[in-house]
Amino acid sequence: MRATYKVTALAVSTSAIWLATAYGATPDALTANVEAGLKAETPSIIAWRRDLHQNPELSNREFRTSKIVAEHLRKLGLTVETGIAHTGVVALLKGGKPGPTIALRADMDALPVTEQVDLPFRSHATAQYRGETVGVMHACGHDSHTAILMGVAEVLTKLRADLPGQVLFIFQPSEEGAPAGEEGGASLMLKEGIFDKYKPEVAFGLHVMSTLHAGEIGYRSGSFMAGSDSFRIHVLGRQTHGASPWGGVDPIVTAAQIINALQTIVSRDIDITANPAVVTVGAIKGGIRNNIIPDDVEMIGTIRNFDPQQREQIIKAMERIVTNTAVANGATATLRIDSSGNPVTYNNPELTATVLPTLRRVAGESHVHVIPLFTGAEDFAYFGQKVPSVFFHVGITPLSESAVTAPSNHSPLFHIDESGIPLAARALAEVAVEYLSGGGHRT
Repeated sequence: MRATYKVTALAVSTSAIWLATAYGATPDALTANVEAGLKAETPSIIAWRRDLHQNPELSNREFRTSKIVAEHLRKLGLTVETGIAHTGVVALLKGGKPGPTIALRADMDALPVTEQVDLPFRSHATAQYRGETVGVMHACGHDSHTAILMGVAEVLTKLRADLPGQVLFIFQPSEEGAPAGEEGGASLMLKEGIFDKYKPEVAFGLHVMSTLHAGEIGYRSGSFMAGSDSFRIHVLGRQTHGASPWGGVDPIVTAAQIINALQTIVSRDIDITANPAVVTVGAIKGGIRNNIIPDDVEMIGTIRNFDPQQREQIIKAMERIVTNTAVANGATATLRIDSSGNPVTYNNPELTATVLPTLRRVAGESHVHVIPLFTGAEDFAYFGQKVPSVFFHVGITPLSESAVTAPSNHSPLFHIDESGIPLAARALAEVAVEYLSGGGHRT
């Protein structure tokens, strides 16, 4: 589940050692130019972020966003491909010196969430989702990710003559999951061959997080973010009048008992001292009138885990609970697991050690923290199955607020302290430049 390749410290560092020999240590002038370029670019990054925030688009529907990205990259003179995995955009920057190819990734999609934050650039967008009209909001920060990578692309392009190697900029759709019946996201971009064509040897990505204050970076070597699966439970009863429930079989009561019983999987079936796990029912739909007991109820939810054997144990327990609870109520129920869930996001330990000094230098050593296993999932994990990768978190909660109680990613109250965005851009750009330049170990 972690990876499909065998990685050693030698394999990760071969090109870095060669480049260090050819060009010396990390070029201070190049690093200084990156820092100066990003400082000048920050107003544009903030402006892009605000525009994207005000005009969010759901997964596989990022038409406006991808058009803005592609036009910007073309203006930079890059080789651009569009329409990858429906709305994805990739661009290749060829440096003026020989070196490896690396990938930098940002995700572009928003969520079916109605924004409750009072901002001048607040989203008022709506869209159709699961047959309903919903508000649309960048409640996870992907607007900032896209704007950051647009800015990094501009700065690195201006330095291309002194840049060793190549940078593949990946603007990915559908990180939050493709609509029912569709494919999307990182897995589809790989299926359509972007890594086969461009052959990056490593990949880097980041995520802004409310769990960290602006100015802080969180990372973890090895397993970092959870693997995830979506599930769907269909409970079938027998419709009857609400005044005479004995005349039918109530799927709503059955569904309620299933939901409660599912919570015992983590609390009683799983050894949570080995790894954390989560089983969450996120939506339930059944019935249409106050005095009619319906025929059926549908529930959808998510599973989070860090171990393939634990995942199988969870699914078997769910099957047992769903089937037997329904039988006990005279109903029937089926469980369907969505096999397109994300694998565990795994940070290659050798590559993590290589880039950690850069993160510490950029943010300050006291502001870079090892963080616990994170039960949020991230489809960047698919890129990490193909090449050694590092994914890290950047704080965006104001220092005046608690990072423990701040509205979480995916909340309608989620908000970004934009003072954290320049650090995110600098961290991503300098990790890329120092890796390409044979550094990553500079103090």
